[in-house]
Amino acid sequence: MNDEAFVKRFRREAKSVAGLSHPNIVNIYDVGNEGAVHFLVMEYVEGKTLKQLIDQGDYFSIRRALVVTEKILSALKHAHSNFIVHRDIKPHNIIISSEGMVKVMDFGLAQAVSSSTVTFAKGVMGSIHYISPEQAKGLTTDKRTDIYSLGIVLYEMLTGRVPFEGENPIGIAMQHIQRKPIPPSKINGDIDPEIEDLIMNALAKNASDRYRDTEEM
Repeated sequence: MNDEAFVKRFRREAKSVAGLSHPNIVNIYDVGNEGAVHFLVMEYVEGKTLKQLIDQGDYFSIRRALVVTEKILSALKHAHSNFIVHRDIKPHNIIISSEGMVKVMDFGLAQAVSSSTVTFAKGVMGSIHYISPEQAKGLTTDKRTDIYSLGIVLYEMLTGRVPFEGENPIGIAMQHIQRKPIPPSKINGDIDPEIEDLIMNALAKNASDRYRDTEEM
């Protein structure tokens, strides 16, 4: 890797994340390089990603989905209290261990809030099905960005699908910005109004209309 700016950002962010210690966050033990190769030494967690479980049709009851969401919120609360926003929350980055532990991983897109939290100009960061409207617009992000993405994860756990689909990334991004999601209770009739309100609040287009933080959610 010869991009000096990227390497500096990688090392800075990796060191920030390495300072996190929480049972629901995959630990980073070391940051280093071997010549031009820069690497992380991470905790090994045996299990499946949340995406794998959803895709294989593993059924998520309301209770199970809320338990997983609560664990993710706990991990994010710890990260946010250390001025780190994940910015790429998605089922692919959540591991459910063989013992049932929930672990958030891959803070590769995270940035220390004290530096810059603006989406990089080279392209929209994060996975397109889970990015917040502010990420899609290239605007400043904060902890409410993670709340939006987590709202989509909860939506998917309970319905088996993401709220916005499309033929190309731009089309999906525009839906995040402009379109209201189908209420999840229309897909899964077991979702009661209280849970639907939780999801729809997290998915508000304007960050100021969402939960202020993980504690409130």
